[in-house]
Amino acid sequence: MDSKINRLTVPHLHPTPGYHHVTVVEAGRTAHLAGQCPLDAAGVLVGAGSVLEQTDQVAANALVALRAAGAEPRDVVRSVIYVRSDDRAALAQVWGRLTDSVIGAAFTTASTLLGVSQLGYPGQLVELDLTASLPERPVAETPEED
Repeated sequence: MDSKINRLTVPHLHPTPGYHHVTVVEAGRTAHLAGQCPLDAAGVLVGAGSVLEQTDQVAANALVALRAAGAEPRDVVRSVIYVRSDDRAALAQVWGRLTDSVIGAAFTTASTLLGVSQLGYPGQLVELDLTASLPERPVAETPEED
């Protein structure tokens, strides 16, 4: 599957801390994950007040979602990381935790890290948005629940 993903570091742009400037994907199937939040399976916020505990939960949730789509972290072609902070050190802490996590391979691709003033759940400090390139074989569909 990696043969249809080409990651480029552009020589005339700034150096990066591990990600690539551009990710090119040959035509194919993609998965667009909803923002992964630091919630457990029951919908309860994990790690209240701890950006690192919340980052760990977001990474764990993202791995489950990727695998449900038939993808692995190496198949991610775009990531956007939202951190509820304007402190550059906090953003760097989240970046480091994610790149060292179970989904670390996802962050070698085109990535954006943003400090924001608010996220969707009370107490939420981190959210992760991923897009992945999928294999050509279809994933077994599960019926939608109302």
